[in-house]
Amino acid sequence: MRAVDLKIDVTEAAGLGEPAAVAVTVTLPDPADLRERPVVCFGKPGGGYSKGYYTVDLPGPGSGAQADWHAERGWVFVSVDHLGVGDSTIHAERTLELGYTVVAAGNQAAEQEVLARLAKGTLAAGFPAISDPLLLGIGQSMGGCMTVIQQGRYHCYDGIGVLGYSAVHTHPPVRPGEVAITAPWIPRDVSPADQVFTNAPALAAAALVAGERGTAMGWGFHYSDVDEEIIAADLTDFPTRRGNVPPWASATLPGTVAASCLTPGAVAPEAAAVTAPVLVGMGERDVIADPKGEPRAYLLATSVDLFICPKMGHMHNFAGTREQFWRRIETWADWVRAVKAA
Repeated sequence: MRAVDLKIDVTEAAGLGEPAAVAVTVTLPDPADLRERPVVCFGKPGGGYSKGYYTVDLPGPGSGAQADWHAERGWVFVSVDHLGVGDSTIHAERTLELGYTVVAAGNQAAEQEVLARLAKGTLAAGFPAISDPLLLGIGQSMGGCMTVIQQGRYHCYDGIGVLGYSAVHTHPPVRPGEVAITAPWIPRDVSPADQVFTNAPALAAAALVAGERGTAMGWGFHYSDVDEEIIAADLTDFPTRRGNVPPWASATLPGTVAASCLTPGAVAPEAAAVTAPVLVGMGERDVIADPKGEPRAYLLATSVDLFICPKMGHMHNFAGTREQFWRRIETWADWVRAVKAA
């Protein structure tokens, strides 16, 4: 097993009129572990997090990095930094131009380049060519949002795992009895800078709005067995974290996507267009307002599986039950393989 870091030019696809690049880490299995039709899985992180969410052995009661776990079982796992995130081009002055269309186009272009290099056998010296893999797209939180957007527009995966994100209504919970968080609801055709909120009365009356949430999200983000020091390092002054950004995090994010992805139905058109199998995965404490209502968002999908992992918060890869979560993704992938074969 080895990891290859790439920075892929997506200037033309992003259409920002200036250079743009998407950073990825490709975790490769030992060639002997590849199946006849190998799995290539693209993982996208949530808002305030980077590809390190998948590649780092995160602190907490569990152990192991998700990318390594899947690679040890023969998968090619590609961890992606969206434009405006981590090691990708930041465009700090133009963050509000990083909406769904630009970010999805950048990710799609980068992922197609990775697949082209795999098909040619040029991605890494000594690694065999892979020309007809089983293609999976998974994303956690905002990454789940962008996975739905990308699949609905490009139909680029054989199956998608939407992890800790709702295609109906995503909302961060707080500990019972604490002041609820109110997130702004922003229509897709306006910039957050325009201050057009469809739930303006609720925002005006709110005691705690999304921009102030910080450690108030801790109860929903991390289960009770995660150490308080870890929660503080992850969420204090989120996402900038007082300049002490952990290796799994990102102090920057695509502004328009991050601002509007909590709006109910934000990805409804793309979710309704998904025809491939869908896995809706979440923790016991997570941000999905109505877990058992999720299947109705995917009107054309051949199947929609629901998995609620016990003893897990929204940040799945910190949990003591992380391996159980990854194993469920693996068994779902076998189902996607069967669907494709049929």
